[in-house]
Amino acid sequence: MLDKAIQQALRPAMRRAGAILARLGVGADAVTLSGFVTGMAAALAIGLRQFVAGLVLLLLSRLLDGLDGAVARASTPTDRGGFLDITLDFLFYATIPLGFAFADPAANALPAAVLLASFIGTGSSFLAFAALAEKRGLTDTALPGKSFYFLGGLTEATETIAAFAAMCLWPQWFGPIAYCFAALCAITTALRIGWGWQRLCDGA
Repeated sequence: MLDKAIQQALRPAMRRAGAILARLGVGADAVTLSGFVTGMAAALAIGLRQFVAGLVLLLLSRLLDGLDGAVARASTPTDRGGFLDITLDFLFYATIPLGFAFADPAANALPAAVLLASFIGTGSSFLAFAALAEKRGLTDTALPGKSFYFLGGLTEATETIAAFAAMCLWPQWFGPIAYCFAALCAITTALRIGWGWQRLCDGA
């Protein structure tokens, strides 16, 4: 829901940083992989109950995730890079709840499982629509320049990172935060199914 506004606000700074990295010879794929490794380190820190360190690593990971696209656009974007970016993003989003489950299995395992199940809904509806939008030649006017058609909703990247940050700041409240965010994800999934059904109607 907030991704478009956040990306518009950060785009000038990201564009400049991406151009600098590209001139230094840093490739977009290297930035993507660095962001993924940092995200895995965040999940590990959370699993070890180092929640502040996990939050710092988590935010750094998402900064790198934003920079890889800027670097790609400053050089030569590739389908391979887009595939790598979206695949590693989904793995990152799955490992953070898993980290909380490891940190306190008795209290966090069930809410983490519910949250991960809700991510299956948002992720599958997003990717299924993106694949068929590509087949039909539909373009994303809200977030142009992306490798995939980004179907929006209540829980996009910005809201997910905010929820993860809240979990790190108040780990004792992981369960309620996870359940609330899972409910929002369920609404997003339902909305995406409805939007996708309408957009992909025969003759649409």
